[in-house]
Amino acid sequence: MEHNSATNTKFFTSVHLDQDLCKGCINCIKRCPTQAIRVRNGKAVITKEFCIDCGECIRICPHHAKLPTYDKLSVLTNYEYTVALPAPSLYGQFNNLDDVNIVLTALKKMGFDDVYEVSGAAEITSELSRAYINAHPEKYPIISTACPSIVRLIRVRFPNLIEHLLPINPPVELAARTARRHAMEKTGLPADKIGIIFLSPCPSKVTAVKSPLGIEKSEIDAVCAIKDIYVELLPYMKEVTEPEELAISGKIGVGWGVTGGEAGGLINDNYLAADGIENVIRILEDLEDQKFSSNLEFIELNACNGGCVGGVLTVENPYVAMVKLKHLRKYMPIACNHVESSDSLQGAYWSQDVEYEPVFRLGSNRRESIARMARVEELCERFPGLDCGSCGAPTCKALAEDIVRGEAKEHDCIHILKEYIHRLSGEMSKLDGEAD
Repeated sequence: MEHNSATNTKFFTSVHLDQDLCKGCINCIKRCPTQAIRVRNGKAVITKEFCIDCGECIRICPHHAKLPTYDKLSVLTNYEYTVALPAPSLYGQFNNLDDVNIVLTALKKMGFDDVYEVSGAAEITSELSRAYINAHPEKYPIISTACPSIVRLIRVRFPNLIEHLLPINPPVELAARTARRHAMEKTGLPADKIGIIFLSPCPSKVTAVKSPLGIEKSEIDAVCAIKDIYVELLPYMKEVTEPEELAISGKIGVGWGVTGGEAGGLINDNYLAADGIENVIRILEDLEDQKFSSNLEFIELNACNGGCVGGVLTVENPYVAMVKLKHLRKYMPIACNHVESSDSLQGAYWSQDVEYEPVFRLGSNRRESIARMARVEELCERFPGLDCGSCGAPTCKALAEDIVRGEAKEHDCIHILKEYIHRLSGEMSKLDGEAD
């Protein structure tokens, strides 16, 4: 998954299916928060328009048939100079780590020419977020945009909340721009000879690179999985006796790796932080129904349990990783980065609006949609309402919507099929009786 230019793909997903491993079970269709998966002809099918790359299907699949898309470490050979962007969640994967410089030095030993902590950029983002929140009370509560899955969820399912999104790029984009600029100044190499490699805890960051929202083109060239880095990094960490002083962040930046870390960096008590995609959806539904206090200023939402440490590309239990990060942050300074010049602001804000994508709409216009909704209700009355998943859709309503879209048939419901067979059998028996 190498990224050199803006993609023309409208709906890119970082999850793919291994047909040979898929058994056609219904675990994934029941777990998917946007009903993006169906089982057809004995195999799972992912509807790209509905997918938000939360990784729940990867997590739940007992046959390991859902696979994340990301770059292999061999991508380093594609560039003359490479810079690693370690996510804060990387530090929570290691036992007894008391100095992040050990990890950063080991990254250079394993083949990267330089490192730039995403947590360092996170502290700049926290400062910019504080200023934006204070300046825009009319948009309260403002919703974090650090998790790409959350932004995509709101874009397709909660259009009324788009205006509440924080129009600031996630720390990794700010880190990528800064790291490339520093590398060009240091080496004299052109931008295309420098590889900016993000070490990611989740596949949604791959989608954010290939099909970004809020910006035309990502500054990240490749995304590698923390689980791949972890295996390669351990022996190099054991070799580090005198680590280089490479760390550029404090408690606020490293705290972004867990739930509440971003909100904590705002130094503001009027916030709400939630994790886990099902909890997130409940929060957004309540927000849309205006159930929260008018004093609420900021909402931090993470698709994964525990925050980024819960991503499917990590190796450690997310709750154990949270404890490890808490221990690591204990003796760190509050923050090491501040907005000191216009250079700090380059690429910090969205350059494009995020627009509603009505992917769940049943018709091409309002009249057609209303007519099809009526047909859906009619079909739902016929279906048993068991939501058994035997038809390959997660619910009876989902099957009804598939039918009106022309993607399924009524007889896909085994209960309707059973009734049809019984009726046909009765008619055949009646004809046989008349023949006698």
